[in-house]
Amino acid sequence: MATPPIPIAYQQELPAVPDWLNKGDSAWQMTASTLVGIQSMPGLLIIYASIVKKKWAVNSAFMVLYAFAAVLICWVLVCYRMAFGDQLLPFWGKGAPALGQKYLVGRARVPESTHEVDGKTVTTEPFYAMATLVYFQFTFAAITVILLAGSVLGRMNIRAWMAFVPLWLMFSYTVGAFSLWGGGFLYQWGVIDYSGGYVIHVSSGIAGLTAAYWVGPRLKSDKERFPPNNVLLMLAGAGLLWMGWSGFNGGAPYAAHIASSIAILNTNVAAATSLLVWTCLDVIFFGKPSVIGAVQGMMTGLVCITPGAGLVQSWAAIVMGILSGSIPWVTMMILHKKCSLLQQVDDTLAVFHTHAVTGLLGGLLTGLFAEPQLCKLTLPEPTRGAFYGGKGGVQFLKQIVGALFVIAWNLVSTTIILLAIRIFIPLRMPEEQLAIGDDAVHGEEAYALWGDGEKYDPRKHGWHGSSYSEDIAPSPYVNGARGVTINL
Repeated sequence: MATPPIPIAYQQELPAVPDWLNKGDSAWQMTASTLVGIQSMPGLLIIYASIVKKKWAVNSAFMVLYAFAAVLICWVLVCYRMAFGDQLLPFWGKGAPALGQKYLVGRARVPESTHEVDGKTVTTEPFYAMATLVYFQFTFAAITVILLAGSVLGRMNIRAWMAFVPLWLMFSYTVGAFSLWGGGFLYQWGVIDYSGGYVIHVSSGIAGLTAAYWVGPRLKSDKERFPPNNVLLMLAGAGLLWMGWSGFNGGAPYAAHIASSIAILNTNVAAATSLLVWTCLDVIFFGKPSVIGAVQGMMTGLVCITPGAGLVQSWAAIVMGILSGSIPWVTMMILHKKCSLLQQVDDTLAVFHTHAVTGLLGGLLTGLFAEPQLCKLTLPEPTRGAFYGGKGGVQFLKQIVGALFVIAWNLVSTTIILLAIRIFIPLRMPEEQLAIGDDAVHGEEAYALWGDGEKYDPRKHGWHGSSYSEDIAPSPYVNGARGVTINL
């Protein structure tokens, strides 16, 4: 059936391509949004479902699937404008729906930011519709919650998770996003977080560790033996995550310009460097390279470059890759075993090391290596890292203060949210569900390897009753082998 023509008066009121819209910027931003979305769905979903023990594959995937959907609805109902709307408090915006047609088809708005480039005044106001910006920022919010989930896989009550996602998004994530990106006090003060080293990675790492503490540990048998159920599938998910990061950092300038190109190149350079350094350390200390270790090195490189991807030169990206492939390796393989607090908290995928530690490292290194000319392309005020002299030392101190705020807020807010949920819903699954896994929690199994209706019995179906587990030397990335959790 033919589509009825739009009335002329309405066409004039709502042009498809208004004068302010730049088709190139608009197309790139929607592409970047899709790339970031793919990092979660299916990237992290595949990684989580394949890196855990097979009895938790379905539950881990479902936690990602639910979070992606729940965050989107909460985002458009109230949370987007809490993070990027009008100021309510110095660290929080006024919540309101981002659903009205008049609001969404108008020009996207970001905190006022004008600066000088080659003697000309440049504005960072995007040249595309608000709907594009709302979705782009949603993908960042969603991946933050999903990264957090990695700390509590294999034992958090799914109903508690369903309640936790919207509450944490509203009372924790939006605060960091507004403070650093939405025009809040840290943004006004000049703390740099180019694409989420603090807002996303430090937040998810600290909140994940906090949640793991309150939810409690996995079963002893799961902690001692937690092998990935499909390493090759895990690599496929890791590949989606790596390639999607071009949209993650390339979309941060809100335009398809020079900073985007620099950010994408630096992102891949840092990831590759970190992966190689991590792998070399595995060979030196464990005698063989590990595929899981290589993925961890990839991840820490991507996380470390994120806070300064478009602001540092490519030689600095290599330095950041070297440090992100070695410092988190040390905290995970050595310090983790010596720290009694970390030993007490069962962070399933070691999100604290790969995201909190590495995100903090990246933020501090950005305070050192932020290059003045590159900073002029995207930042509202003249900025330089400490390496470049001048007031760079002050910038480094600002980076420390910004990190401390994000750490403190996530520690406190996550604790309050979980304690409030615990009044109504147990945070941890019942013991019988923990023993069986997916079949008990969802009535579904990832692999139909035995008869219909048969409950999971680790003595018959798992690694514990298999001679295979006795013949294979334990991986350094399996919890208990060297005091290290499988992590990402």
